[in-house]
Amino acid sequence: MANRLTIRGGMLVLPNGTTSGDLAIENGRIVSVGDLPDERAGGPAGGTDIDADGCWVLPGLIDLHCDAIEKEVEPRPNTLFPMEMAFLQFERKLAGHGITTMLHSLSLGVGLSLRGENLVGEMVELIASMREERSMIRHGVHLRYEVSHLTGFGLAERLMSEGLIDLLSLMDHSPGQGQYRRPGAFERYVMKNQGVGPEEVAVIVEELQERRSRVDWGKLKALTARARAGGIAVASHDDDSSEAVRRSLGFSATVSEFPLNLDTASFAKANGMGVCVGAPNIVRGGSHDGNLNAADAVRAGAANLLCSDYHPASLLHSLFVLESKGVALSDAVNMATLEPARALGRDGTLGSLEPGKKADIVVVRKIRGIPVVASTIVDGSVVYAARDIG
Repeated sequence: MANRLTIRGGMLVLPNGTTSGDLAIENGRIVSVGDLPDERAGGPAGGTDIDADGCWVLPGLIDLHCDAIEKEVEPRPNTLFPMEMAFLQFERKLAGHGITTMLHSLSLGVGLSLRGENLVGEMVELIASMREERSMIRHGVHLRYEVSHLTGFGLAERLMSEGLIDLLSLMDHSPGQGQYRRPGAFERYVMKNQGVGPEEVAVIVEELQERRSRVDWGKLKALTARARAGGIAVASHDDDSSEAVRRSLGFSATVSEFPLNLDTASFAKANGMGVCVGAPNIVRGGSHDGNLNAADAVRAGAANLLCSDYHPASLLHSLFVLESKGVALSDAVNMATLEPARALGRDGTLGSLEPGKKADIVVVRKIRGIPVVASTIVDGSVVYAARDIG
């Protein structure tokens, strides 16, 4: 017997526009988009209806970059919570935010937050086991590799060879580079986030700069080449110039995350890279560090990907903010659905409301002008449903 679900009367956000109508799902796949006869739903076949009148119906959001899981495990420095607890509670939040595919961003880095090799390895393996055992949404891993991290190659290679990594990015969070190019920027960040004083941060900087002087760029290039050969997407991070973009292209990167200015974003886009900007930047009206205004990049055609970065609730909200700034809603939604699916090579099965694709869907309505999730559907099953009490 077919497992049927019908979403009726919503505003369907399609890849090339919006239209009112119905959406029919059978056995986890979208089978029809458009007006359906009443007998399609319910009845002896066991179908179910969702009334989407007054709501928007979107593909499930695909988040390429979000490090919020690190804060779930370690909300304060040196205060760790059980990983299983953090994961299980966090995915419920994600479903409530309309995120149906999450690439948890885990860093092999400079000792900031949950970024030690042992903890990262444990979290990647937990995500993999939960994905196989049970999960509300689709989970993956975005492994962020700090270029000055000299000992993580073995772990990165093992995780990739075991099929546990979906996206690999290279980042350089050292003083004078990228987002820390301004004097003192790195030191201020570490002191604020890690609760250390000037003397301690001076030691951190000294050790980091010494490690960076020993970076094996050839080994890093081999790592990214191995990723691409294995079908893993590669991204750069915080490109700040055309020269940085060219270097990233040399490392097989197909996505530029968070370029720091419009010229760099435009150059990356013109050279065939996907350009990813942060939804919190759009929701808040600009970069908290005074870098690229993400909405400006979108309107200039210099960005085609959105991620939640550190704040999952911003991803859905940013789509409607972009619409209010003159971006077609379908184009905005594509940036958090179809375009990320393409970046991962999964657009044949995910990312849009089209017959044959997996039924990952979000029903959204507005409360006081704020978009909120009414229902989240993954593989044709309702995993989240909200009932607001007036």
